[in-house]
Order: sequence, then C-alpha cells, then structure tokens
Amino acid sequence: MHTPPLTHRRLFAYASCLLVSASFIACSGDPMISGVDPYAPTVFKEGNTSMPLVAPNPKTLLPFYVSETTIFKFAIDTQSILIGNDGVTRYMVQITSPSGSKQTQYEGIRCDSYQVRLYGTYEANGSWRKNPLGSWSKISDNIPNRYQAALAQGAICNLSSQEKSLKTVIRSLNPNSFIGGNQLPDYPN
Repeated sequence: MHTPPLTHRRLFAYASCLLVSASFIACSGDPMISGVDPYAPTVFKEGNTSMPLVAPNPKTLLPFYVSETTIFKFAIDTQSILIGNDGVTRYMVQITSPSGSKQTQYEGIRCDSYQVRLYGTYEANGSWRKNPLGSWSKISDNIPNRYQAALAQGAICNLSSQEKSLKTVIRSLNPNSFIGGNQLPDYPN
C-alpha cells in the first residue's frame, strides 16, 4: 500500500517534535543547563526551638560515660531527645559536680558540622532560662568534660550525619557498652 507524501511529512514532523521534546526533558535535570548543582553545599536553616516546659524526669535520666579525666557526672533525659528534621538533635543533659550540685541544660547537636548550641538552663525556681547568647560552636574533643563530643560520637551522630532513629540513639547510650566515643560491640551476656 502506498501512502501519500503529505502523510510522510506529517509523520516526520511529529517524530521530530517528539525527539526535540524528549531532549528538552532529558536536559532539564542536567546541572549545567538547569543551573542547580547537586554537589553544592546546602545552607543550614535551623527550625524553631522551644524551651522545654518540664524539668528532667529523674526516672528517665540515663548516666553516660565521658572520660577518665572528668570529675563530673553526666546524664541525659531520654524522654527529652528530639531528632529534628532540620538536622539538629536536641536534648536535656544534667551535669553533677563532685559536691553534688546539679545543672541542667537544654542543648542541640549538629552532626554535619560537629557543632553544639546551648539553648538554655534549668533554674532553681523551676523554670527554664533561655540563653540569649546561644550560638553554634565547635564541639571540643580534647577537654576532660567533653560530654557533647561523647554524645555526638557515641550516640547522636552516625559519622557526620544525624542518627534518625530514637531507638538507636537510646540503645547506643546503654551504660554497658557506651564509652563516649566508638561504641563497644554488643556481646551476648
């Protein structure tokens, strides 16, 4: 059967349009054409942080190891741990001095930049006081009271990314295996 020449031209025109459209669609994801670089660093945007409404719960305070050289004791309130979508894990930590005095702080850790921020402290009158100078600062690894480094390395971070599972964070804080850095393997008892 013979098709008239006009139909061939129409088929050729349709096929050409489809090819051109397909090439535009294929190139739309190309960073050189779209101008979006998938490897460019992202800008951190912190979400809203509200101060806790309650004191740490003594029943959910979990002590954790920091270092051999510290004279303080540290515990995290496991109920207060909040894994934020903004990449910040927030928590209440209680610091006990050798004399027995306690200080409770509300803090956040960013794993991507290895930084910490103090949001506020719990006052003796039973209220939280917001830290007006709270800003992000580098976590220090080489000081005796390196509790933020211990939390970041031992539970909150998975290398340079935020641990997204609360169950994994709490399991990592297990006093039998938590060493404030690299975790010991779990051996059956």
